Amino acid sequence: MASAELRDELNCSICLSLYTDPVSLRCGHNFCRSCIVSVLDAQEAGGVYSCPDCREEYPERPALEENRKLCNIVERFLSTQPDMEKTRTFCSYCTKSPVPAVKSCLQCENSLCEDHLTVHNRTMDHVLTEPTSSFGNKKCSIHRKVLEYYCPQDTACLCMSCCLVGKHRGHQVELLDEASDKKKQKLRKYLDELNPQKAAIQTRIQSLQNHKVKIQKKVSEKRNNVNKLFMNIKEQLEIAEKKVLSKISRQEIEMVSKISDLIKKMEIKEDELSRKMRHMEEMCRVTDPIRLLQESDITVCSPGDDEDTGGDGGQINAGEVGLVPGEAEVHVPDPQVQDDETDPKTVLQESAQRASLSDKSVEAEEKAAVSDDKMADDLEDVLISSILRRSMKDIVTYVTSELRFHVPDTLLDADTAHTKMVLSEDMKTAIGLKENQGRPESPGRFQSYNQVLSRCIFSSGRHYWEVEWNQIGQCGIGMCYPSIERNGYQSGIAQNDKSWCLAMCDKKCSAFHNSVIVIPDVNPTCPTLGVFLDYEAGRLSFYQLCDPIRHLHTFRASFTEPLHVILYVYDGASAKIRS
Repeated sequence: MASAELRDELNCSICLSLYTDPVSLRCGHNFCRSCIVSVLDAQEAGGVYSCPDCREEYPERPALEENRKLCNIVERFLSTQPDMEKTRTFCSYCTKSPVPAVKSCLQCENSLCEDHLTVHNRTMDHVLTEPTSSFGNKKCSIHRKVLEYYCPQDTACLCMSCCLVGKHRGHQVELLDEASDKKKQKLRKYLDELNPQKAAIQTRIQSLQNHKVKIQKKVSEKRNNVNKLFMNIKEQLEIAEKKVLSKISRQEIEMVSKISDLIKKMEIKEDELSRKMRHMEEMCRVTDPIRLLQESDITVCSPGDDEDTGGDGGQINAGEVGLVPGEAEVHVPDPQVQDDETDPKTVLQESAQRASLSDKSVEAEEKAAVSDDKMADDLEDVLISSILRRSMKDIVTYVTSELRFHVPDTLLDADTAHTKMVLSEDMKTAIGLKENQGRPESPGRFQSYNQVLSRCIFSSGRHYWEVEWNQIGQCGIGMCYPSIERNGYQSGIAQNDKSWCLAMCDKKCSAFHNSVIVIPDVNPTCPTLGVFLDYEAGRLSFYQLCDPIRHLHTFRASFTEPLHVILYVYDGASAKIRS
């Protein structure tokens, strides 16, 4: 009843429903905002405004003040009446305002509030249930009587007529309350069994959540580390680029300087030749033969000119043109000729010799320039290649150091190789053959399977290497303890607990350990595989080095001995270790 009275106090006097966005007038009465606005709008035509409750008049349209406290009370009241809001089951006898029902009478098919329930119980002895507006499922659909019994045999709720004359006659029936209590006991027992399972699941979920957080944190750290790593790589690449460009610039300066010097020399010679050619052209225009033949400045002429002229010329010292015995004829003065005269034929011969030597000098310089140019080109390529290789090597060393893993130079141990295997000269490739290679006996040699171990062992740290398979026959790549058997079934790379192997055949791969096989979801289509070992973490992973790189399988183990690389090749298969 208290709930009903409180609801009456929270009803708007205009719409008779709970306040919605309540506001107050100056007189203190409260209304829904939309309700009082509608009333004031209607009163506006008459020019007089009044409160709908007390009729107090206002000369002007009254201001509306939000009643926040009343709004909170309405919201709290609604939160304490969930059933009323969900089921909307109200008392059938409270007609003025809806009051939540507390019980429903199945015989009367009415719902009752607290007050009407008290009156009902004084006059009638009916079956009461929780408030409901649907009475059909509370009564027998055949006899329209209240359901009072339960038949475990048919798992059905029955009325009295069903037990006496219906098809359930003679069945062992129970009262609804008793059957309900029994079912509740079973449910509680089942709950007791499920609670530990739920607790275990919740614990597992929490563990996974913690693991998820750790992974996200680790990924964030890795992402930051990789970002820093690439920033440093970019810096080193920029430094290498500057070195290479600087070297190219220096070589450009040297080469251009040589060519510029050669051009200057050629321009000087060109100017000299031009001067001589102009002088010769002037001499060719001279009509006085005596002047022409006595001209001593003619120093260059063609080898055949002496035959055409047949005259005398000025005298020139052989030492001035650099003649040597056997290269040109030495002029001997004719006693009959005056001292100030020179044999023209001798002058022309000496001039031709000088021109020939000059041409040879130019040709030699040009050849030398070409030779220097070629040498400079070769030197440039060698230096650039050397700088780049050194820079890339430094970057690779830096990356492996930052990622904290080692790239070993793995060599195969010929003393462990099966007698039907061939090893390459660099001890990095193993080939499986059918013919016996006649290897000498060795206590560490495999005798039953075409297998071979590496010389090096791994007892700590993180290591990475690659293996290339020729995609022929059968190939196995893995790690094993030095104590692996050398003979018999247990010596097989997949048949013991001392080895971990990824086997490939016909472009299919399988992971083996101690005769347990795991088929990875991805089959290798790329012949090159990457192998990563983290000894302390007990992790051995295999990757397919395609684009993109795909993970094939990871073994998890607690390694108790040092590990060897082990290869198995059969029927023409070959495996090459790439460090």
